[in-house]
Amino acid sequence: MSADIQTRLPINLIYVQMKLSYKFFLSILLLSVQLLSCKKYVDIKTSSTTSRLETVEDCQEILDNYGEMSTGYPSDGEASADDYYLDEQGWQYYTVNQEDRNIYGWISGTGRSSADPQWVHPYKTMFYSNLVLEGVEKLKNGADRQTLDQLRGAALFFRAYALWNVAQLYAKPYSASTANVDFGVPIRLTSDVNEVSERGNLQQSYDRMIRDLDEAVILLSNSSKIQTRPNKAAAYAMLARVYLSMENYTLAQTNANLALQLNSQLMDFNTLDPFAWPSPFERFNKEVIFHSLTTAGHTIDPGFGSVAYISDEVVNLYEPNDLRKEYYLDDRGDGVYYFGGSYDAGYDGQLFNGLTVDEMYLIRSECYARANNITEAMRDLNTLLLTRWATGTYVDKTANSSTEALQIILTERRKELLMRGQRWTDLRRLNKDNSFRKNLSRSITVGGQTSNFSLPANDLRYTLLIPQQVIINSGIQQNPR
Repeated sequence: MSADIQTRLPINLIYVQMKLSYKFFLSILLLSVQLLSCKKYVDIKTSSTTSRLETVEDCQEILDNYGEMSTGYPSDGEASADDYYLDEQGWQYYTVNQEDRNIYGWISGTGRSSADPQWVHPYKTMFYSNLVLEGVEKLKNGADRQTLDQLRGAALFFRAYALWNVAQLYAKPYSASTANVDFGVPIRLTSDVNEVSERGNLQQSYDRMIRDLDEAVILLSNSSKIQTRPNKAAAYAMLARVYLSMENYTLAQTNANLALQLNSQLMDFNTLDPFAWPSPFERFNKEVIFHSLTTAGHTIDPGFGSVAYISDEVVNLYEPNDLRKEYYLDDRGDGVYYFGGSYDAGYDGQLFNGLTVDEMYLIRSECYARANNITEAMRDLNTLLLTRWATGTYVDKTANSSTEALQIILTERRKELLMRGQRWTDLRRLNKDNSFRKNLSRSITVGGQTSNFSLPANDLRYTLLIPQQVIINSGIQQNPR
């Protein structure tokens, strides 16, 4: 299949209206399923409890549906994080509604009223994944085993990827001591829209992600022709990200290492064109292990004309000769910067949040430091940073202790992964460490009146409220406030 599938929607748009149980389906999916086919009408027979794909081609076309499987992941975590700010004009911008302002100000007791898109999109991805898993099961006696393994592995990856993204917003930060009693997020394991949803506990949510990814590692091939198709490196990379969020640094290091064994290519920023429009980075560049985007966020819409400006705290972290400041940040003309360094190569209102080689170097480096292996920690970090500095100007960073190494590595992680959808998760896990916890604050002045906002470390508001539409229609438990 041509790589065109990554950059455009399939030619034929087909709407499949499913018979739904309104109460239960709306609580999780809130959609009339829209399936897109590259080549032909995808014949999906449906009832209130079953859906069926007829061929392996049908299954692959579902997984290759870029709009449903690779985009639309939640952005409210990045909108809640501390790497940007709004000025008066941004606050009053016509697309920034009161709910966006509540997210920006961490206003207690508030959340989204509608489930779309922050909650709906990842659950749609889970629905499609389950649809493919059921299709593969029905085809297992009449199709090539290797092909079916690839389809099953990809579907398992997507299901875990979507589940993790939901958990970063709507479940508490993972803690091994409380995960068996903390609320998880609903886990959907079938395409049956009548299935009643329950939250379960957080351990169950993470166990399911890991189980799906562990099987995906076995089934998937080492590489794929297009970076929207999961492969073994992507599954290892996602396991590394999951374990990092769980503070299981031993397994995060193991899986980051396995991912890097399959793909360790870094871009040399000296070879990029800083004046390339709309971004110096190519979509699907060689650092991308798996390509995905968040849903469009009103406050953090990237690129020219953005209302979100990168905080001075972040801007001032970049040192002289660090090319990331030039390639990641665009100067408005008066020393105010907005983000212009998306690995999606464009300004389409969506942020790149996919898996990348540089992230794997940073994960492995951090894990080495936490294991008191300072030499390997700094070697990984310097390997990465050498490609980010102007030629001939980089001097290796050194550390005399694991704590010093961690401070350097975490600062570089923030600079390197700017606006990649990881900052909120990092704040949530690092707040549990007194050495790195951070109390957030920001303010906005409108019409001469200044409003100040604060979010102390480990506050309940680090877990967002589930959209009210979901609570009303499902009856699942709301997060405390």
